Amino acid sequence: MRIAAVKTVPVLQLAASNRAALRSHFLTLSNEDLRLRFEHVISEAALLKYVDSIDFERDAVFGVFDAGLGLAGVAHLGLRGDIAEFGVSVAPGHRGEGIGTALYRRAYEYSRNHRITTLFVHCLKENKAMMHIARKAGMEIVLDAAEVEAHLHVPPGDPASYTEEFLDDRVGLFDLALKSQFLAARAIADAMAEAADTLSHPLQQKERGQPQKDEEAA
Repeated sequence: MRIAAVKTVPVLQLAASNRAALRSHFLTLSNEDLRLRFEHVISEAALLKYVDSIDFERDAVFGVFDAGLGLAGVAHLGLRGDIAEFGVSVAPGHRGEGIGTALYRRAYEYSRNHRITTLFVHCLKENKAMMHIARKAGMEIVLDAAEVEAHLHVPPGDPASYTEEFLDDRVGLFDLALKSQFLAARAIADAMAEAADTLSHPLQQKERGQPQKDEEAA
């Protein structure tokens, strides 16, 4: 694999408890984004059905959370025996940040450590982002008139890859916890500021009214 390790983008393996975040992520994508991701036009009902049908016990799904705890990027590794298909999407506003590459690297790492021998990508020829990842990873690419298939042999895991996956999981969890705490602290600070502002209004009104009363008394 030619893609260098991307350590600046924490990636977390997702679970069924993240379905709501997955729905929100896919609903932020445009119709063209969805067409490129799923290789055909897909309705909102079909999209939500796809999210609800993801089998987290069989497949592996990875995500990158942004500062607001939304999913900036998602990768679905569909597993069929010792073969895995990689699909990825990155939300608008987060492209060009290395998220797609980080998700691929994490999926490759998972494949090594879970006895996957072949990692492949199937996408439309005009999906430049996926084509870029495939070429960067050194995949064997087969071009058709409108579609592309890319394959990569995955070597078995070793002590270094197992350790790396363990550390990446911990970094992903820490990153999510840190962002959650920051968001909670910001919400508390905003609430306190709003409460202080509300409490200050009666005092300001009283102070503005006091001189008028003094003048009337005089």
